[in-house]
Amino acid sequence: MDQRDREFHFTATDFERVRTLIYKHAGISLAPIKQDMVYSRLARRLRALGYTTFEQYLAHLESNDEAEWETFVNSLTTNLTSFFREAHHFEILLRHLRELKHRPIRIWCSAASTGEEPYTLAMTACEAFDSLTPPVAIIASDIDTNVLATAEKGVYPMDRMEKLSADRLRRFFLKGSGAQAGYVRVRPELQNLLSFTRINLLDARLPLQGPFDIMFCRNVMIYFDKPTQYAILKKFVPLLREDGLLFAGHSESFLHAADLFRSLGRTVYERADRPAHASAGRV
Repeated sequence: MDQRDREFHFTATDFERVRTLIYKHAGISLAPIKQDMVYSRLARRLRALGYTTFEQYLAHLESNDEAEWETFVNSLTTNLTSFFREAHHFEILLRHLRELKHRPIRIWCSAASTGEEPYTLAMTACEAFDSLTPPVAIIASDIDTNVLATAEKGVYPMDRMEKLSADRLRRFFLKGSGAQAGYVRVRPELQNLLSFTRINLLDARLPLQGPFDIMFCRNVMIYFDKPTQYAILKKFVPLLREDGLLFAGHSESFLHAADLFRSLGRTVYERADRPAHASAGRV
């Protein structure tokens, strides 16, 4: 974007300050090509707060306005998601859940976004147990409070349902009518399996009590550099059961953390301290 086309002057120095602040606060590494995206998203905050320069806005942010820090992070996070995204993971999950029927199961979805992924986890659990009330508890977290609010409501336009079969749509959702025509709501039984909470994966201590049988951390590590990824994965190890599974995004690899997690293929991992002979046929 040409500087002359911008409502606010946005210098390379401003962009570097934004990159530094989002990295320190949320661990997100913004590539140089993200400059136009950063401008367009933060320009809205300048308008809303009545500032005329990015220098004024960033000074306000650095004055430790906690609410604005939250809005700043929300503005710069990307939330692309859909139901049953990377469908092979849920086929693997279905088989794994059926093997765990002898005990209550705990799942953590650490990048819940607008809810499609954690609700897909819940649907898969219901299918594994052939029940709307399986013995499964799912914690769904994200750093972005706006998307968590959407997820907790569990209301979606019909065009977001394109990946769902007619049977799943009928079994797990309620169709809206009147003012809600064209929308669906997640069934209460499904919502009861989930609890939503804000978690910053960069926090020194994650506010969670393990162990989890299954952890989904998909398409979030791509925003972190390798040292940050390693630090997060190190915190994951004690939270995952020795026989648990960690699912990553299709473009993510944790091979740089082979001392922490062992790849089982298909972007599924287990703890590296699990005996290797016990890994055969898991995925």
